[in-house]
Amino acid sequence: MTSAALTDVLYYPFHLCHERTLAQLLAQFRRVHFRDYMALQLGRFAGTTAYADRMGGLFPDLVASGRVVQGHHVSGPLSPDLRSAIDADLRDEIWRDIFHHALSQDRRFQQGLFDLSHAMMIGGRQIPGPAVLLTLVEDGRRRHPYDTAAVIRLSEQRLIGDAVYEYEYGLALLKTSAALAYTIRLASTHTLDAATDSPSHYALLNRTVTRDGLTLANHAIDRTGY
Repeated sequence: MTSAALTDVLYYPFHLCHERTLAQLLAQFRRVHFRDYMALQLGRFAGTTAYADRMGGLFPDLVASGRVVQGHHVSGPLSPDLRSAIDADLRDEIWRDIFHHALSQDRRFQQGLFDLSHAMMIGGRQIPGPAVLLTLVEDGRRRHPYDTAAVIRLSEQRLIGDAVYEYEYGLALLKTSAALAYTIRLASTHTLDAATDSPSHYALLNRTVTRDGLTLANHAIDRTGY
């Protein structure tokens, strides 16, 4: 029996995974942990919406047997330590380069942040999803300064023109970093390894762990063919 088979693992960055990914995780690890949907509260009137679905709704037998553990809370206002962790990512040029490349080239990464199959409301106008993406991934955004305070300020304003894209890009940065910061926190609190089937998120988490000198076993799950 391998050491991994005696280890619990936290799936990241989302609250659900593909059935075939789950099968791989269950074959490699003792128990697989899942967070609840991440709903962030940025201010009094801004934030993201939570969904109540869980892996246990699809696989109640695995929850009953203890192979799947769910219910890790990752919602609400950002605590000072989470804001500090997010700011470290957003100010890191290497992390930002990985993020920008992923947003430009990785379709699954894009879909985790935006529904580009439909038009999006930008400044009161409906803009086709592909056109929105082309504007979002303009190279100048790679070095545009962001931190959590800047994104929160934008969320509280009535935005027009390019400021709408500035906010959407900043919010995507913040949500991505927050999901990884919660991963690090949960893994440390519950003595878990981390695993993902998203190569881009794997690279981003590795960058944070390396930069900050953290100890976290990070596993990449191959998703070839599905």
